[in-house]
Amino acid sequence: MSLFFRPLFEKESATYTYLLADLQTKEAVIIDPVDTTKQRDIALLEELGLDLNYIIETHIHADHITSSCPLKQKFTHAKIVIGAANATSCADILIKDGNTLNFGTHTITAIATPGHTIGCMSFVCGNKVFTGDALLIRSCGRCDFQGGSAETLFTSIKRLFTLPDTTYVYPAHDYNGRICSSIWEEKVFNTMIGGGVKKTEFVHRVNAMKLSLPAKIHVAVPANQVCGAKIIGE
Repeated sequence: MSLFFRPLFEKESATYTYLLADLQTKEAVIIDPVDTTKQRDIALLEELGLDLNYIIETHIHADHITSSCPLKQKFTHAKIVIGAANATSCADILIKDGNTLNFGTHTITAIATPGHTIGCMSFVCGNKVFTGDALLIRSCGRCDFQGGSAETLFTSIKRLFTLPDTTYVYPAHDYNGRICSSIWEEKVFNTMIGGGVKKTEFVHRVNAMKLSLPAKIHVAVPANQVCGAKIIGE
């Protein structure tokens, strides 16, 4: 197997972008790209001679603007992928639970994990799961906008917990400098749902979070509903 994998970080929104590629075929996938780091991502793809096949969004983000459309403008045959439950018409593929994407000899499988927002998806590739804002390292996503539901998120995370314990967890954000976790660690140590926390207690904990709205929500959500098309050419 020849999987190339790089986690890339955008510090303002603490967002992780993930680049995966088959080094034999040079087919590549990027997950949750950010507008302010698109030149970094383009430069890395070109430097490595990679052929971008898929641009995957785990959900419609509220804290940053995606670079999906600018990346597609550069890599014209790349397809934008987002969960079918999201309110958007800009994607080339509206992916559903259980659907798969192939790049080289590697396969990505979509898992519907709504709760943070109604359209959240996680993606499994080998021993890695990219959880978006559903399951964070030692925490979970908020559920107070875009159709969020703590009850639904509990079910989604419990579904992720059925993955092998050794599966590496790669979230869309981390605010404490951590790069990854594992399913086993989160089942045991996650402060919101770990250690066998019951659904009623989880819902109470999530609903008790007192968080300000993301600073860019009123700009980011409309822009991301069109896959960042408004920033083409900037």
